[in-house]
Amino acid sequence: MIAKLRGIVDFIGEDSVIIDVNGVGYLVFASRRTLTMLPPKGGEAGLMIETHVREDHIHLYGFADNAEKQWFALLTTVQGVGAKVALALLSVLSPTDLLRAIAAQDTTALCRAPGIGPKVATRVVGELKDKASRLNLGPVAAPAAPVAPPAATSSKKSAKSAKPAADVSIDTGDAAPVVDDGAVLADAVSALVNLGYGRSEAFGAVGKAAQQAGEDKTLDTLIRLGLKELSA
Repeated sequence: MIAKLRGIVDFIGEDSVIIDVNGVGYLVFASRRTLTMLPPKGGEAGLMIETHVREDHIHLYGFADNAEKQWFALLTTVQGVGAKVALALLSVLSPTDLLRAIAAQDTTALCRAPGIGPKVATRVVGELKDKASRLNLGPVAAPAAPVAPPAATSSKKSAKSAKPAADVSIDTGDAAPVVDDGAVLADAVSALVNLGYGRSEAFGAVGKAAQQAGEDKTLDTLIRLGLKELSA
């Protein structure tokens, strides 16, 4: 099974990218979120890969980070949610936003994705609420800054002495930008569980608290609002 690809971006489409690895082009389907993080054609990139093998095809699905990959695997366990619909959801909601939406049972947010109606959205929330509360997402990649194209030169000598292009992989590493919102939500859920509440109800309360908190998503605020939800 292919678990990771690193190579040169050859072509970016609406829902896929072709990665050239040593002269072999791999067609990888991905969310718009992941596709917008890729460098322009000719740039180097790395993707985490989920391989689906069927009788009539082998499909590769690429992800900017482990959080998105975990959500893809989780979403496709829901009846009526295939790979295409899962990528549509991940195109309109980041892993952290998806976590909040399911915790708050916000089916309206899920319905923003093409192919997701009220029935499927309700099924996603119902089937994944308990599973999502135990999900360890880890760091979430943020969009990288655009990479400037190399300066043109007509001199062969200059071309030979030029430094290789920088690695613009979107793998989550030490230098990758990270959105840590999910970690605060997880800490808040853990705090409520330590106070004696069930993980599922704590997860739902923190999700609603995050909606109420807006930009002020500190741990203290989420715990306070979560307790208020649980005592209502």
